[in-house]
Amino acid sequence: MGTEYEYPKSKFNQQPHKVAIPPPQPFIKSLKNTVKETFFPDDPLRQFKNQPPSRKFVLGVQYVFPIFDWASSYNLSFFKSDIIAGITIASLAIPQGISYAKLANLPPILGLYSSFIPPLVYAMMGSSKDLAVGTVAVASLLIGSMLGAVVNANENPKLYLHLAFTATFFAGVFQASLGFLRLGFIVDFLSHATIVGFMGGAATVVCLQQLKGILGLEHFTHATDIISVLRSVFSQTHQWKWESAVLGIVFLFYLLFARYVSVKRPKLFWISAMAPLTSVILGSILVYLTHAEKHGVQVIGELKKGLNPITIADLSFGSQYLSSAIKVGIVTGVIALAEGIAVGRSFAMFKNYNIDGNKEMIAFGMMNIAGSCTSCYLTTGPFSRSAVNFNAGCKTAVSNIVMAVAVMFTLLFLTPLFHYTPLVVLSSIIISAMLGLINYEEAIHLWSLDKFDFVVCMSAYFGVVFASVEIGLVIAVALSLLRVLLFVSRPRTSTLGNIPDSTIYRSMDQYQNVKTVPGILILQIDAPIYFANSSYLRERISRWVDEEEDRLKSSGENSLQYVILALSAVGNIDTSGITMLGEVKKVMERRGLKLVLANPGGEVIKKMNKAKLIDVIGQEWIYLTVGEAVGACNFMLRTYKNVEKPTSIELASKKETRNDNNV
Repeated sequence: MGTEYEYPKSKFNQQPHKVAIPPPQPFIKSLKNTVKETFFPDDPLRQFKNQPPSRKFVLGVQYVFPIFDWASSYNLSFFKSDIIAGITIASLAIPQGISYAKLANLPPILGLYSSFIPPLVYAMMGSSKDLAVGTVAVASLLIGSMLGAVVNANENPKLYLHLAFTATFFAGVFQASLGFLRLGFIVDFLSHATIVGFMGGAATVVCLQQLKGILGLEHFTHATDIISVLRSVFSQTHQWKWESAVLGIVFLFYLLFARYVSVKRPKLFWISAMAPLTSVILGSILVYLTHAEKHGVQVIGELKKGLNPITIADLSFGSQYLSSAIKVGIVTGVIALAEGIAVGRSFAMFKNYNIDGNKEMIAFGMMNIAGSCTSCYLTTGPFSRSAVNFNAGCKTAVSNIVMAVAVMFTLLFLTPLFHYTPLVVLSSIIISAMLGLINYEEAIHLWSLDKFDFVVCMSAYFGVVFASVEIGLVIAVALSLLRVLLFVSRPRTSTLGNIPDSTIYRSMDQYQNVKTVPGILILQIDAPIYFANSSYLRERISRWVDEEEDRLKSSGENSLQYVILALSAVGNIDTSGITMLGEVKKVMERRGLKLVLANPGGEVIKKMNKAKLIDVIGQEWIYLTVGEAVGACNFMLRTYKNVEKPTSIELASKKETRNDNNV
């Protein structure tokens, strides 16, 4: 390049380098690379390369069932730590499981069933050492609200139960499919701000729903929005039961105090972990001794003894509500994946190991499919239980197996002891757990860091609180997608200037000491050029030129001669982008300006070559760096400095041409 003149060397640069065009690749090879980067960014098959068939089989089994990978190095020291952690999380899982099942309008025993089979499946297939599997409040609330909108759990409990199993089955199928098809990036559309707002809103709604148990109300609204809940509460003031309220407030204070102690002294984490089970035991004893169930304090009642019944025949594939069950399964499945994977990655970061997101999806999917066939409803990796597991010193997923064994022992022998457990204690347990999900500190941080993320967070929160859980989720996801579209359709462009005594060119907004180059406008495009933003970029480039010419005219400086587009951040371009560059070239020519390109990437220059755009722009006007492009333009300006400065009539004519182009 630079073939029409000799470009002088300087102490800052050598002879301009030519922008290379990548060699052509066969379509099949290009497609293979694209598919690999899209679906296999972690290259999971790398470990199978150059291995004998027997070794490949072993590696395959270990990949699907990670327990066979780490079991060979398992030792007694790990087992001691896992037993302590497993028993500790079991003490939390039992009362939480019963509480969350009630939140989903399901029989309380299902909460215990769901803490038995799914953890065993996850222990074999999961890749996280710290995740403790079980039911979660948000998914329970979603199941209760979405299924409750089509089937009344009180009027038709059998159908409702079967639909809950069916929704869990489809949630598992959806989760496993995402993992098998390597589509885990879909979950990434739930941004951090979206999750913070949604979880906070759901936690607020869950807390408000527990006013039914705290106040001992028998009739309550099925709606989840704050207006309906408060209307239901204050329209029944004559039915409030002070005994239940006092009991609930006392236990809630105890649970919050236990959490406060554990936060202040992390070594005393077991106080907070044991607090829910302690509350259940104390509450049951108190009700039994005082016969409080006869004075308005509602109790759980009889819980069936025995292990999980097989429910594969109860899946309602032929039901008229099948579409509703599928919708509930997909929505709750996405939420469960987002929460479980986020929690697993958080604790993996603390212990400096990696988890495979796609393998986690397969593990979640398989444990929910197995759970739906064994009287379980949706499970994932809740933060509170996983935090207890982490703090208790778990070493491997064996802690889930220990927890499952403890729950099994409870199902076989201890369920009659929960007969007198007051529902108000379960409400207190739920409220204390949910208050930790209202992360107002993170919302404040979002406000200081990124206002748009704060808007997304608050939209999700208020959508859940004032409308419904589903509407809040839709609003949050829609705003997150809107932001992605804005990033794509309205990419950032900036003007570059020269850092004194160097050939470095940087944004004039970022660096205050950079200098403009007389007669040259340098523009940087900070995103790929696609059909969605090509029209915007064409108009934005023209506006930059207008503003620069107006500035030069008002300051009396030399007129604009060259426009350099810095394309280093343009990773790709489509046919619309190629057409746009050709149109910009024509517009610049009509305005008496020369278009120069700097540092186009491999994909960009390859497509420009195929579209013959290089010939249109001219190879001599495409440079490897901005510095070389500026040097060439300055050389041309010095070479033709004898050209007279345009007269006022010529400037007016140029202005008129510019206005015509804008029209």
